Amino acid sequence: MGGVTDLAAFAALLAPEGQALLDALRDYDPAQELAVASRLRRDHPAELVSAALGQARLRQRAVAKFGAEDAHRMYFTPNGVEQSTRASVGAYRAERMRALGVRGVADLCSGIGGDAIALARAGISVLAVDRDPLTAEAARANAAALGLADLIEVRCADVTEIDTSPYDAVFVDPARRGGRGRIFDPEAYSPPLSWAVEAARKAPHAALKIAPGIPHEAVPEEAEAEWISDGGDVKEAVLWFGTEPGARRATLLPGGASLTGRGLPDPAVRPVGRYLYEPDGAVIRAHLVAEVAEQLGGGLVDETIAYVTADELRPTPYATAYQITDELPFNLKKLKALLREREVGTLTVKKRGSAVEPEEIRRRVKPKGPNSATVLLTRVAGAPTMLIGGPAGG
Repeated sequence: MGGVTDLAAFAALLAPEGQALLDALRDYDPAQELAVASRLRRDHPAELVSAALGQARLRQRAVAKFGAEDAHRMYFTPNGVEQSTRASVGAYRAERMRALGVRGVADLCSGIGGDAIALARAGISVLAVDRDPLTAEAARANAAALGLADLIEVRCADVTEIDTSPYDAVFVDPARRGGRGRIFDPEAYSPPLSWAVEAARKAPHAALKIAPGIPHEAVPEEAEAEWISDGGDVKEAVLWFGTEPGARRATLLPGGASLTGRGLPDPAVRPVGRYLYEPDGAVIRAHLVAEVAEQLGGGLVDETIAYVTADELRPTPYATAYQITDELPFNLKKLKALLREREVGTLTVKKRGSAVEPEEIRRRVKPKGPNSATVLLTRVAGAPTMLIGGPAGG
């Protein structure tokens, strides 16, 4: 569909008939889409039904990021669902902005408005800018639907032409997907990272949302780099300007624990102890495994592997602890025999530094029985190894 058709269809969704259709489709089953579409087309224009069904599908996908209450009131584009910030991450970042004293933000590349919504809910006024007309209309509709239109001004424009000087802070979320999928080169972002950094340098405070895989050497010296995970999954990295130049931070949501690097040397390699700790992905991305190892009184199982081992159990939000009962050279026959002997039917397989896929292990060993176990496939002092145990209590 062309842009005008998209905009016309979107405008129709905002009209009373479109709203009634969206309300009726809130809990529809996508598996029944053909039947639902046929029924609705008896009373409504086919194009409007098609647009409403598409929006209903996007809303269902968006529940994971925005929660059901917001997602079913909001408006999305396919890219908007894919690229928008998870609500919990947006709320955390908005609170950091508020704590810095920020009262007004220029949100460049605002998409459907996920971050603008979080900032407005923190009491910050926002100029939300996106160059795509349909996306800008969705952002405007979202601000209105959530009662935030007084705090969010939406402008359809090229972000490179925006004067950000009236604002306390700049937030830039460059597009990191193209026609061929995810973009890994920061200079291929739209706009490029170098442009975003220059925009950040002109503001008292700034935050640039980037892919978590950014090389540390690509981080500007004056920026703080923060890696954020939510529920154990690394969601994004943020370059902060006007905070702590050179700092490296890992923040874990929903709890909000935040670890800042102190430039520690790599931990020593030591024999596997009673406990093995798997650091959170944000800790690993931020290169803060040494800081966690120091907290735990532990060392590495291998100089190239981000598993920390220790002899005692210490509580930490930054890593998941396993109690290790067995350490064996990698051998599927031995593993199968050991699991059969212990009547293990529920098997969790994790790996780091192993080419073997967990599904392949489960298929080969055919676990059966009432007990559970965790197998960690890794390298210990360079040798392929199986560590067997389970989650550590305490």
